[in-house]
Amino acid sequence: MPHTQSELDDLAKRYTEAWNSKIPENVAAFHAPTSSIVINRGEPSVGHEGLTAMAAGFHADVPDLHLTCDGIRGAGSHVVYMWTFTGHHAETGNALNVKGCEEWELNDDMKVTSALGWFDGEDYERKVVG
Repeated sequence: MPHTQSELDDLAKRYTEAWNSKIPENVAAFHAPTSSIVINRGEPSVGHEGLTAMAAGFHADVPDLHLTCDGIRGAGSHVVYMWTFTGHHAETGNALNVKGCEEWELNDDMKVTSALGWFDGEDYERKVVG
C-alpha cells in the first residue's frame, strides 16, 4: 500500500528522533518483529534484539551521534530515508560527518519489514583515524 508524503515525512521525523534519543530500543521499535537490516552488504541484524544491538553499536562508537534527516521518498511500499550523522568517535575523538541512506520495505502499519543501509565505509574509516 502506498503511503502519502505526509505520512512518510512524519515517519522520518519520528525515526530521526528515535536515533537522537540514544535509546537503541526506540530505533528497533520502527521495525516489524522479524525485520532485519543489512548495512553495506555486511551481516544482517535480525529481529528486535539484533536491531537494538546494531543501534547500540553505533551509539557506542559515536556517543554524541546526532542524526539529521536529509529527505524521504516512497514508491509503493519501498522507501528511501536519506540521512547525515555527526558526532565524535569514542576512541579517537575525531569529528565525523557521515552521509548515507536506508532502503526500507514498509508494511501497511508503516513498520519496516526489511532494510538495507548504505554509507561510504572507507570514508568513515578515514575520518575515524584522522
